[in-house]
Amino acid sequence: QVQLVESGGGLVQPGGSLRLSCAASGFTFSSYTMRWYRQAPGQERELVAGISSLGGRTMYADSMKGRFTISRDNTKNTVYLQMNNLKPEDTAVYYCARVSGNPDYWGQGTQVTVSS
Repeated sequence: QVQLVESGGGLVQPGGSLRLSCAASGFTFSSYTMRWYRQAPGQERELVAGISSLGGRTMYADSMKGRFTISRDNTKNTVYLQMNNLKPEDTAVYYCARVSGNPDYWGQGTQVTVSS
């Protein structure tokens, strides 16, 4: 069965960095676009970044451009989100998703808290 398992979240000070990972299994990883989303308390889930199946194309939400980098390693069935210069407003649960037109499978999420 399809499984997506996020890791790498935690508590970080403003201006710090984190690298999230999403390990995929149960499907042909290299055939799918992958995305990162996040959801802050009391807010709707929002798109953070996406990467095409072979990694040739990426996209970012405007507020993440220049600070976040999405990448993937199809030999390890893993997608990454490098987050730099983190701000308190980046505090959220971060989810990875497999995309087939729309997201069809989600991970359980990993908490990122940016606070001094």
